[in-house]
Amino acid sequence: MTHVKITETILRDAHQSLAATRMTIDDMMPALKDLDAVGYNALECWGGATFDSAMRFLNEDPWERLRKIRDACPNTKLQMLLRGQNLLGYKHYADDVVEYFVARSIANGIDIIRIFDALNDYRNIEKSMNACRKEGGHAQGCIAYTISPVHSVEKFVKDAKQLEEMGADSVCIKDMAGLLLPYEAFEMVKAMKETLKIPIELHTHYTSGVGSMTYLKAIEAGCDIVDTALSPLALGSSQPPTEPLVATLQGTEFDTGLSLVDLTKVAEHFRGLREKWIASGLISPKVLGVDVNALIYQVPGGMLSNLVSQLKQAGKEDQLYEVLEEVPRVRKDFGYPPLVTPSSQIVGTQSVMNVIAGERYKMVPKESKAMLRGEYGKAPAPINSDVQKKILGDEPVITHRPADDIEPELENIKRQAAEYIEQEEDVLTYAMFPQVAEKFFKWRRAQRHGVDDSVGSVEDGYQPT
Repeated sequence: MTHVKITETILRDAHQSLAATRMTIDDMMPALKDLDAVGYNALECWGGATFDSAMRFLNEDPWERLRKIRDACPNTKLQMLLRGQNLLGYKHYADDVVEYFVARSIANGIDIIRIFDALNDYRNIEKSMNACRKEGGHAQGCIAYTISPVHSVEKFVKDAKQLEEMGADSVCIKDMAGLLLPYEAFEMVKAMKETLKIPIELHTHYTSGVGSMTYLKAIEAGCDIVDTALSPLALGSSQPPTEPLVATLQGTEFDTGLSLVDLTKVAEHFRGLREKWIASGLISPKVLGVDVNALIYQVPGGMLSNLVSQLKQAGKEDQLYEVLEEVPRVRKDFGYPPLVTPSSQIVGTQSVMNVIAGERYKMVPKESKAMLRGEYGKAPAPINSDVQKKILGDEPVITHRPADDIEPELENIKRQAAEYIEQEEDVLTYAMFPQVAEKFFKWRRAQRHGVDDSVGSVEDGYQPT
């Protein structure tokens, strides 16, 4: 029997994708004991945008959340998503910060760290992978799936082999935009199974409507683990639903061994949350349906809504399709980066500016310049030299690992944050989000000392992402 394992995303990616990462630890607690009893491969419950959102919008300490989940789920592995050298922030951090962050994540209860880089430049994930293994964690190397003239099954298999040689305990194909089609998934997983000795996990979103079919074909090709979300928070821009896949595989050679009765029991709790969030407008009907534009323009759902919002602000909503046609051109100029944080925002914003200005690269944000300078790492394909020259002039381009230019910064951050520190993890919180952390630490101090909350909610002055 080739049992397929299931990683459940309802505690992290499902609510990040549908409800702007607003699930609180109080929302989770009543379901944790039942989730722990299901028999999942892992519960994905931390990392991604949860760290920032917990403080910024929910007045919660992300480390405390992790410890509570760990205490409530002693029998199931806990998994997190990490952006390599970016950790959970949006820039590269020094190696000493990366190593300390990984060590504290594992010390607080994380078992599996899924580590990816937006450009698939694996120099940017080496430090976090090594740190994870050193601390006894499971280091999952990640391939950001995308479609372009330079990306192919052969290239992705080669990438997977490179991750295995770097010491990855497993490999994840991360399809953040729901672009991977069923028969392509079959071909890729089959080729990887013939090449690798380590397990293969597949992660997709339901945005384009093909997710469950893609999983089925990948499983037939030998995929070991798939990521699903319990049905109340599945579909749309979230993951394919857990229960239908478990039912489909029952009694076959791929049987997950999970019980539909157990899953239905735990899903009931989240159904209540879903109804509450739809009623309050936190879940928009737009994110629940199928978006065929994802397949036509290869633009992830979140990126599409950002483009619409930027055009609206400029009073140019009628130019959306011009922008959608410009996105692949900018992406080609920039060396075909996968469209995932932060490259999706960079390519998207540049495309909007090109269309609004009526001239390509007349207006160029600093992030575009940084990408063309090599500050995010090496693009999958050569960058358009004419565009690079137009934007950068004679500025030097770096070809080494970007973090090699960052001096150790942990001790300095400890000094900056000294007045707020109540636990050693606070240093890392401050390192990634200094302004959000400072505001949260002040609020926390006021709460602990029984003072009326005079500093206001952490959400004051912030717009939901």
